[in-house]
Amino acid sequence: MKKILLFSLISSITVFAQSAGNTGLSFLKYGFGARNIAMGDAGNALSNDLTGLFYNPARLALTDRSEVLFMHNEWIQDVSSEVIGAKTILWGVPFAVGFNVTSVKDIPFRTIPSPDPITNFSANYFYGSLSTGFFVTKEISFGASFKYLYEGLLNDEASGFGFDFGLNYLLPYQGLTASMVVKNIGSMNALRNESTKLPTEFRFGTAYTYTLEDSKFDFTGGAEFQKYLDTEDNHFNFGGEVLYDKLIAARAGYQTGYESRGFTAGIGLMWGNLKFDYAFLPFSLGLGNANLFSLQFKF
Repeated sequence: MKKILLFSLISSITVFAQSAGNTGLSFLKYGFGARNIAMGDAGNALSNDLTGLFYNPARLALTDRSEVLFMHNEWIQDVSSEVIGAKTILWGVPFAVGFNVTSVKDIPFRTIPSPDPITNFSANYFYGSLSTGFFVTKEISFGASFKYLYEGLLNDEASGFGFDFGLNYLLPYQGLTASMVVKNIGSMNALRNESTKLPTEFRFGTAYTYTLEDSKFDFTGGAEFQKYLDTEDNHFNFGGEVLYDKLIAARAGYQTGYESRGFTAGIGLMWGNLKFDYAFLPFSLGLGNANLFSLQFKF
């Protein structure tokens, strides 16, 4: 009965979050951790460390070690992000904090049609988050995140807040999990004349990890459905990883529903408690390519 009530709670929150109109703050849609992004950004299903603070805070309960992670995101069209996360255990419960600083450089400013802009400026975005996740039964963990949000555009500024709520279910078959989350429920103050809507989204997915007997190979695969509630955007994200000897990993993924991108790829290198991950996202339509790097330490 507890399992039914918990999944009903998330479903109710999802319905409550729906509203008409478009959304902004697109930097909230960028993934966290090059491992997840290399696997089709299917982090709600596949995140296995503190990166769950971005995708699904319920998955923070699956690991009991302290962690720190830094990610540099060299996106397309002069968009770049610096992301930092840290996780620790307090009173037997995991807590994680995350920070994202995203900027869009060299935006031309004009008051009339002209080949030369009056000046160039940058758009700046920031969020700081606090997350936790814990088991409510032996199989189900629940998690929640609170985010402080900021956007600055030329001479205008706005701030606001957002919430994430997630569940993770350890299915009876070993290595198989199911996860669901609703993200970015909240609001912003007015940016000059109108407030920006948050990109509220719902994700549901499953993942499976298998260790090949008498070998050093581990295989992980997952798939999830992603729906932005205020738009017509629907996506399916798929990803997989082959890990050899807990030392080197090869990853690939695919995302549907995007006009300019689909395939993702990346690698991971582990040395003791230190891990380096890289993700590559090729874009079509002449937009270029995105390169993402993350460095993680567990202790």
